[in-house]
Amino acid sequence: MKRLFSFLGGCGLLLTATFAFGELRIAPGDGPLQTHIDAAAPGSELILTEGLHIGSILIDKPLTLRGEPGAILDGEGNGDVIRISAPDVRIEGLTLRNSGFNLTDMNAGIHVEREAHRIHIENNVLENVAFGLWLWHLETPSVIGNRIAGNTGVRSQDRGDAIRLYNISGGTIADNDVRDSRDAIYVDTSRDLTFRNNRLRDSRFGIHYMFTHGGKIVGNHTSGTRAGYALMMSRDLEVVNNRSERDMNYGILMNYVNYSTIAGNDIRGITAWHGPGGSEHGVTLGAEGKALFIYNSQHNEIRGNRLADSEMGIHLTAGSENNRLYDNAFINNRQQVMYVATRHQEWSRDGRGNYWSDYLGWDLDGNGVGDTPYEPNDAVDRLLWRHPEARLLLHSPAVVALRWVQRQFPIFRAQGVRDSAPLMHAPSPGEALSLGEALSLGEAHS
Repeated sequence: MKRLFSFLGGCGLLLTATFAFGELRIAPGDGPLQTHIDAAAPGSELILTEGLHIGSILIDKPLTLRGEPGAILDGEGNGDVIRISAPDVRIEGLTLRNSGFNLTDMNAGIHVEREAHRIHIENNVLENVAFGLWLWHLETPSVIGNRIAGNTGVRSQDRGDAIRLYNISGGTIADNDVRDSRDAIYVDTSRDLTFRNNRLRDSRFGIHYMFTHGGKIVGNHTSGTRAGYALMMSRDLEVVNNRSERDMNYGILMNYVNYSTIAGNDIRGITAWHGPGGSEHGVTLGAEGKALFIYNSQHNEIRGNRLADSEMGIHLTAGSENNRLYDNAFINNRQQVMYVATRHQEWSRDGRGNYWSDYLGWDLDGNGVGDTPYEPNDAVDRLLWRHPEARLLLHSPAVVALRWVQRQFPIFRAQGVRDSAPLMHAPSPGEALSLGEALSLGEAHS
């Protein structure tokens, strides 16, 4: 009899352990969700069934929280909808709504605390939350396939960022769809992150990069932002095969970005943003719409990009030297280049320059390269940049005569940008990518 009770007791413990480490389905009427989380063993999987569940929960152990179709977790306007303080947590398939809106407290749909390493957040929908995802001081997160929409009833400067990352090492942010946030993605003081195939719309910046090194920004698409890709104080980046379409002020902005590759990007239709009050979020409004703006950035390789249909193709300033620009296509920009300094800049490499839609030269030997150099700017342009009021005289006989003299007598030409091997046909975006980059793009689109 004693052996029988021992056997039955062992079976009971085995069943209890199996339940504790297995799946637990939770319906909206099954009591507070936090109680189930507190009772679950590490490694458990909690599945929320269809219906409305009440949020503001804390997950402090490794587990999976997954939603069946129609499962909604509502924070009721209090704090974070989900707060995570343990590593190896997975949040999947949920609709998260109604966080608090205290930006100082960093209220978020999902707030991931220090050392909650290897967090995996996939296929969730986040609505009416302050910050969408706040991740900080952790390693190798995965943020995949989420949809995040800001509250358009709140002023854009009072919204949080959709995906905010601080002091993150490694990890992948891919296939997310973000709109109507402050910054769609903001990353600061991090390293070795991959941003791939994200769709970022109607926000201040699409991807805002600060003090972050060694990252890959591949295959993303921005539109309706005030800067598609704002890359600042970073180095060793790979910015490849992205698209910026109908962004305002800047397509790609590089500020103190060094030793990076900007290749195969398609930047189109960048215009000035003429908004009320003259400035917003620190972005100067009413400025030129610049497809590519390079400020104090050096030793970068810029190739295979299409910069088209914008108010300005490229603007270099503040000591942006020693960059290599070739195999790019500058098409139908109102002004192709703005380079105020007078140091010589050669924009060709190994006999290949860039395509310029306003190039008026010829190719007598038929090798695909123009026989005369392309020089986009002259002394009159520099005069107008320094004294914009002089534009009133732009088409006056005196200015026309001055431009003619510069063309006829090269001694009067100031040093600046020169493309000694202009291309006669526009290369496709990405045509100049290396085999390694092409393979990485194949992975990005798979």
